[in-house]
Amino acid sequence: MKKEQNTYILSLNGGSSSLKFTLYRTDPFKLKLSGTVSRIGGKQGELEIKDRDGHVLEKRDKEYPSMETAATEVAEWLKAGDYLLKGIGHRLVQGGPEHRQPELITAQLLAELNGFIYLAPNHLPDEIRTIEIFQQAFTNIPQVACFDTSFHKDMPSHSKDYPLPPQYKAKGLIRYGFHGLSYEYIMHALGERIPRIAREKIIIAHLGNGASMAAVKNGTCVDTTMGVSPTGGLVMGTRSGDLDPEVVLFLMKQGTLSVEELDDILSKQSGLKAIAGISDIQELLKAEKNNAQAKEAITVFCYSARKFIAAMAAAMGGVDRLVFTGGIGENSAVIRQRICKDLGFLGMDLHEKKKEESRDEISHKKSRVIINVQQTNEEWMIAKHTLQLMNKK
Repeated sequence: MKKEQNTYILSLNGGSSSLKFTLYRTDPFKLKLSGTVSRIGGKQGELEIKDRDGHVLEKRDKEYPSMETAATEVAEWLKAGDYLLKGIGHRLVQGGPEHRQPELITAQLLAELNGFIYLAPNHLPDEIRTIEIFQQAFTNIPQVACFDTSFHKDMPSHSKDYPLPPQYKAKGLIRYGFHGLSYEYIMHALGERIPRIAREKIIIAHLGNGASMAAVKNGTCVDTTMGVSPTGGLVMGTRSGDLDPEVVLFLMKQGTLSVEELDDILSKQSGLKAIAGISDIQELLKAEKNNAQAKEAITVFCYSARKFIAAMAAAMGGVDRLVFTGGIGENSAVIRQRICKDLGFLGMDLHEKKKEESRDEISHKKSRVIINVQQTNEEWMIAKHTLQLMNKK
């Protein structure tokens, strides 16, 4: 007999160097436990699992050379716990133009995802391998793919399509947008307490090591900063953000780089790391007083964010609300302040006495634009989609 009489949904969310996972009870729907494998690929990795009250259930300090080793250890730990799983949900960064909505994972879907690796070579291989590991560990449990591009699927053609010859669009070259599960959760969480959200013009700034923004008008995403990959848009921790196409040609010609070498530069050696040798915002803030490069990196990040906020406002013909989320957006009051400092022309005015707060509304009462901080929860969104699909079976 199973130790747990309740059934659970497992949510898996892999990043470039981490794997987050949560277990949700299905009825009532609530958190059972959550865990993270961090610093994957480094020499000092960590697995930490906590219950819903934050008490540590498991902690292991060891090296996790790859996402495969991390996923395998998580699967083994969960299997040893003998939890009765109803479904397993996975965040997938990309599913091509035809796969946007959450769907059951089948052999056919996996084959098609393998065919789209060229659209997300830095993410899809690890995500597909994680699916395979959990299929082997939990052979009879349905698994669901939740695509990060779903939130942006209804963008109009003038913001979705590239001005390139049509044969490339036929190969899947469009602006997909990412961080969609985060944006979806933000809209859900705001909608729970602010009914008029569905009628507003909202800019959501998901700021972390990877950063993007979305323009949401009347509940629909009309534009976003990332395009065919998570490399475009804002300057990020190790990613370049938008570049003149000739910059890429310059790098290829003058540096005689291979495609793989070029991808490594744009995705892992650029952004804040290229400017200051440091990609973490908190480390940069600590260093900026005595480090000119660190100060410059922060200036570039805030400038990039400020510029894209204005662009997203232009895409909607105005803005009613700015929402900060993501690791930086939620937790760094000083970065929020520096980003908003010169946005008075858009009607944005941070409340000075609220600038150190990390939650809820932080705009001045005279501000024409409401400014919020909202914690995101992609794992909740994955679990919710998975449960909804399981209940339809």
